Amino acid sequence: MSDALTTAGIAMFDDVLMAKKLPSAVLQRFSECLISGEPTPEEDQKVIADTIFEWARGLGAIDFAHWFFPLRGGGGAVGGMLGAFKKDTLIDLEFGSKFVTKPMKACLPHERLFQGETDGSSFPNGGLRVTHSAAAFTTWDRASPPFVTDKCLYIPCAFITHFGKCIDEKTPLLRSMDAVTLSGLRLLKAIGIGTDAKAMCSYLGWEQEFFVIPADLYKAHPDLVNCGRTLFGKLPTRHQQGDLNYFQPIPGKVQELLDIAQAEMLKVGCPMAVKHNEVAPGQHEMSPVFRTANVSCDSNVLFMEVMNREAQKLGLQVLFHEKPFAGINGSGKHANWSVGTDTGLNFFYPGKNEAGAKLYVTGIACLAFGLAQYNEMVRCTVASAGNDHRLGAQEAPPAIISLYPGQGFEQFMESIISGGDLLGYKAEKKKQSTGCSAAMHIEANVEDRNRTAPFPFCGNRFEFRAVGSSQNCCFPVMVCNAIMSAGMAHLAGLIEGGMSHRDAVAQVFKENKHVIFTGNGYSAEWPVEASKRGLPNLNTTPKAIATWNSEKNKKLLESLKIYTAEETEARQEVMYENYISSMSCEVETMVQMTETGILPACAKDLEKYKGFEKLAGNRKAVYEGIVEQLEKLKASFAKKPHTSLPDEATYLCDTVKPQMVALRSAVDKAESLLESGLYPYPTYEAMIYSHHF
Repeated sequence: MSDALTTAGIAMFDDVLMAKKLPSAVLQRFSECLISGEPTPEEDQKVIADTIFEWARGLGAIDFAHWFFPLRGGGGAVGGMLGAFKKDTLIDLEFGSKFVTKPMKACLPHERLFQGETDGSSFPNGGLRVTHSAAAFTTWDRASPPFVTDKCLYIPCAFITHFGKCIDEKTPLLRSMDAVTLSGLRLLKAIGIGTDAKAMCSYLGWEQEFFVIPADLYKAHPDLVNCGRTLFGKLPTRHQQGDLNYFQPIPGKVQELLDIAQAEMLKVGCPMAVKHNEVAPGQHEMSPVFRTANVSCDSNVLFMEVMNREAQKLGLQVLFHEKPFAGINGSGKHANWSVGTDTGLNFFYPGKNEAGAKLYVTGIACLAFGLAQYNEMVRCTVASAGNDHRLGAQEAPPAIISLYPGQGFEQFMESIISGGDLLGYKAEKKKQSTGCSAAMHIEANVEDRNRTAPFPFCGNRFEFRAVGSSQNCCFPVMVCNAIMSAGMAHLAGLIEGGMSHRDAVAQVFKENKHVIFTGNGYSAEWPVEASKRGLPNLNTTPKAIATWNSEKNKKLLESLKIYTAEETEARQEVMYENYISSMSCEVETMVQMTETGILPACAKDLEKYKGFEKLAGNRKAVYEGIVEQLEKLKASFAKKPHTSLPDEATYLCDTVKPQMVALRSAVDKAESLLESGLYPYPTYEAMIYSHHF
């Protein structure tokens, strides 16, 4: 019987399949080029293209597409977070034919597999492309296997301009993976551990949260369609107070969608491992097993594409916005990240021998250095209009970036600083009794979990919990790689300068321990304590973006060959533009919904109480209050400055956004008074519950 497990991997041209179908010499050269960065020889390109073509046709592929990730940002509106591609038919002319009208042939020309061209000026680019200088090129990320889905051969690509500037999410990630290799091998040589390694890898396992609602109700909400979140809507009397949804049985219609998505992702080599109900009603989660970072980032974007595509067939809509419903939990995308060698060493696994234990302590020292020295850079990677609604709430970590290696490790770190050895950290799992005979004792983790921390230790990895649901994982993982590379290079430099391994680790911990926090990140005391430690609290996106292009950041990214100074500046401009665009769209949608839907409903409701003024209560005052707040919003938005992108973003955040909250409050109060059936948009209750039956 065929099911999702029996068809797993059939639609991905991975290493195993390459080994079966390609001549051994071609495969050997291809693998060597991946490590060296050298171009694949043209004759090998032809063999690879022909082989992939025959395989893809066997799976029913008619088209192929160079699939890449422009700097569109998140935002949560459908399409904002997805990849870009145009479909080319797997066909060409036989140019060698003697006939004037050349016959057609089904094929995949090798030059079109490895490279493509498109317009770079029509995508966000921070000024790196203009219409009169618009050429940009896609090139196959040879470390990410092609796959077939929806009758199309997808070729994961990097995207650069005519002059080699990156204007996408993937290229800097790939550059950061090279930086991890260079810094990591240098450190391993300095400490004398794992010196047989030839390359380093960064890994990612994402946990994707999202909401699912009926598609007809989604289409009836202009704010969801245009902005990805509801700008109006009061909570139903029952929402998530009793934690009734978390790990409950998945509603039947949603279960059908998740099963289909799981099967589709398994086919293209993404090992989906988990699906469950999340805390908020209507909220769910799926996540896969770890893969190398670039392949995992690809699979996450594909997952969002597949979910949107398959949901439409079932009359459902998936919401990836970080906070589609005010008052109940929003959605994140926890990025479980680690780095290791091609020989199997993991910098974030305590290890079973002395070398592994020393590497683990060393790895955390490097990460502590990176997070302490480039704290603002890490915060920038999760800065967006959507994520501002959840960071700092009781559903997501604070905007203050800190590291949680565990309370036991924090004590061990202090012993190292005081002169202790690098060995001695007790990494054994602890046995805990259940207190009953039917259930055996459990093996608790080495360290407890801290859900309030933005960077907690999770056994063999660190979990970046602040990533937004609608985001592409490339950007945050790229910066994780960058700061880790910085830490490894710094520590290696100390040892190369004559310091012992122990003393170098002790010094790094001593100088950067202020970033380590094992307490309650949700507490009111933590921001005060963080300030004393010198940790920034960049609690809005404009505050965060302003720090991105600091000289320190530009110097690091340039030294690691991840971004040129110009590319760093361009990325900041794109971040500002995305924030301004998202906020402006929300304001304009809010005004339109109020004027064309809310106010007419209020007028109709009030009309019914003519002659029954005592029954009307305070309706007139509440409804007129909407007009007052609407006019204030329109007036404040009209005064938006155009002097600079930072000024505009800051004004929208500090002045316009509070007025949006005031208008929403007035409208949501009116919803509680309107006659049932007069409210012009689907209610929260309908959207989050109606498909559960």
